[in-house]
Amino acid sequence: MQPKLGIIAGGGKLPRRIIDICRASDRAHYVLAIEGHAVPEYLEDTPHSWIRIGTAGSGFQILKDAGVREVVMIGDIKLPSLKEMRPDFRTAKFFAKIGAKSLGDNSLLSAAAEELEKEGFKVIGVDDLLDNLLAPEGVLGHVPVSDIFAEDIELGINAAKKLGEQDIGQAVIVKAGHVIAEENETGTAEMVKRSMKVNPDGTGGLLIKLKKPGQDRRMDLPTIGVNTVEQAQDAGLRGIIVQAEQSLIIDLDAVISAADEAGIFVQAIRLDEAD
Repeated sequence: MQPKLGIIAGGGKLPRRIIDICRASDRAHYVLAIEGHAVPEYLEDTPHSWIRIGTAGSGFQILKDAGVREVVMIGDIKLPSLKEMRPDFRTAKFFAKIGAKSLGDNSLLSAAAEELEKEGFKVIGVDDLLDNLLAPEGVLGHVPVSDIFAEDIELGINAAKKLGEQDIGQAVIVKAGHVIAEENETGTAEMVKRSMKVNPDGTGGLLIKLKKPGQDRRMDLPTIGVNTVEQAQDAGLRGIIVQAEQSLIIDLDAVISAADEAGIFVQAIRLDEAD
């Protein structure tokens, strides 16, 4: 029998996917939902508790009381300022120890995973549960990748890797030999909106989204879905590049259909850490 799974749930659809997988396999599970992020209607029929990010320290005991042994952290979470967070003693102690002000998302999530493991939990990645979401290598759809984009793709890959090395973001937008937007803590959708301000003619450009170099793959793998394609279409982008086997695609068939209809190519490129 599989150990009981704790699902630390942020925003988006993926937490519900994990819940459905647990049910289909009769796996015991418990959701620790983050206020202001997790979607309430996804949790109405499953055992759960709500916590603020600032009271995350109490989450350890909640998970222990629920009999959880393995934990997955999944879903979108935007970290507020320490003042807005109003941390409890345990959470404040955690941030003081790691110096959170100097950390990006990857470092912070890795530190959180380490803290969970110190409490006796095994932290697993979403791809351990939903391996069918990993992006397969190749062009995903019927829109071909023109050779005219080769230089921009190379530029975007290098720029995204550099951004990731700084633990700032996972994605960039390039157009005609220039990086016109970089992802920050506000996320990919906001980056796409910003790109429209510096791309007033609304045509051209590529979105490149990669795993950060050295990133703990148990947390925050780069993810795209139909909404990503729709945002790219609104911004006049011509293509989306992700990293094969290191990125998640939510509803692959729907993404391909939306991209084909929009005339946008989607390609998953395999990259080694040394590339």
